[in-house]
Amino acid sequence: MKIALVQDWLTEMGGAEKVFQEIYSLYPNADVYTLVYNEEVLNTMGIPVNKVTASFIQNLPFGRKKYRNYLPLFSMAIESFDLSSYDLIISSSYAVAKGVLTHSDQTHICYCHSPVRYAWDLHHQYLKEAGLQKGLKAFIVKYFLHKLRIWDVASLNRVDHFISNSDYIGRRIKKVYNRQATTIYPPIGVEDFTSNADKGDFYLTCSRMVPYKKIDLIVESFSKMPDKKLIVIGTGPDYEKIKKLAGPNIILMGYQTFAVLKDHMQRAKAFVFAAEEDFGIVPLEAQAAGTPVIAYGKGGALETVIDGVTGVLFDKQNTDSIIKAVEKFETIENTFVRTNLEKNAARFNLDVFKQKFKSFVSDVTEKKQ
Repeated sequence: MKIALVQDWLTEMGGAEKVFQEIYSLYPNADVYTLVYNEEVLNTMGIPVNKVTASFIQNLPFGRKKYRNYLPLFSMAIESFDLSSYDLIISSSYAVAKGVLTHSDQTHICYCHSPVRYAWDLHHQYLKEAGLQKGLKAFIVKYFLHKLRIWDVASLNRVDHFISNSDYIGRRIKKVYNRQATTIYPPIGVEDFTSNADKGDFYLTCSRMVPYKKIDLIVESFSKMPDKKLIVIGTGPDYEKIKKLAGPNIILMGYQTFAVLKDHMQRAKAFVFAAEEDFGIVPLEAQAAGTPVIAYGKGGALETVIDGVTGVLFDKQNTDSIIKAVEKFETIENTFVRTNLEKNAARFNLDVFKQKFKSFVSDVTEKKQ
């Protein structure tokens, strides 16, 4: 079969990009299509530049870095790809990748990380955090998001089969698109971490510093617990805002290499996670490192963290809830068994993902033949 792989964009290494990297490793002869790409990211993923086709956004002013400013053009850009010669199309989508144009002789499988968050369930939160509730600019943004929702629903019929990255996202796909999805959990690099019994006296969190990750909430909570040390790894648009919230017991390390992250992950007494994630790879990496997780008990965390066995779940995204969860963790800290953490993380290892994904693709393509 002639195969095309489609990703929204390949400009930084996040969870969706790691999944796409493994999909590409299963089909290394496939051609890759994306709105915009960064050559360093392609090198990291092992994808030759000559295998990649970018949309016209790549060549627009500041298109490679400020591509989000071209949101009104995303649907047109993804539809500009001519994929008519391919037998199988696999899209990895959390924005518009699923909307590539297809015909009846093709099979299109979409690995859906989420329906477009800022157009659907995070719509009002996105507008509020961006200060776009009133005024002309807000009106324009709301108009284009409205148009994006219409296009998003219209384009879903171009997908033959949906794969969700969690049951949580499967329910969201059913709600937004009224389509059933099969869950195949993203792969975790379990083998990249060594479970460590020698823990330090600090808590850890790491993430891109964007609003929905709630790093500011974690930092604010630990600022109210001056006797507890928190290390924060990561950078992003909210870095300066978060820095102002940090008390003397909090160390902001900014961006760090994987080796540094791994070292801290393995030595932390617990990993703190306050986002409502679609799945959440990092909490499982923590468990693979033998580190319990203190997590917000909603979204993908309910499928990856076992309350009282591999971590502690809290029920509200506020400082009181986080503080109580940390206090609870410290009362049961000695009851966590590293082998339980390792076994839970192993359910999501790379081999499991590859086997399930390849079997799914084989099943649906054989049925069509």
